[in-house]
Amino acid sequence: MSDEFGNDFVTITDDDGNKYELEHLDTMEYNGNTYMAFLPVDMDENSEDYGIVILKVVEEAGEEVFANVDEQDELDAVYELYMERLFDGDEEE
Repeated sequence: MSDEFGNDFVTITDDDGNKYELEHLDTMEYNGNTYMAFLPVDMDENSEDYGIVILKVVEEAGEEVFANVDEQDELDAVYELYMERLFDGDEEE
């Protein structure tokens, strides 16, 4: 996604009807699947908990939708991939 038009924001609705606005940070491929990393817009900036949200892109009824990553090992691996990409980018600048 291009940074020239600013950050990308999405609003998602959970199973209980609660809406959350998220800022898109990165899109990654892992084991043939696509994952997206987000930061909640309403996150407390003074908190030590960064609150990164990682969602898996899946196809349902011919449309791409976000799904939770249910397996902890899978979530950990994608999180590590995101962190590597984040810090590798910092070193290049």
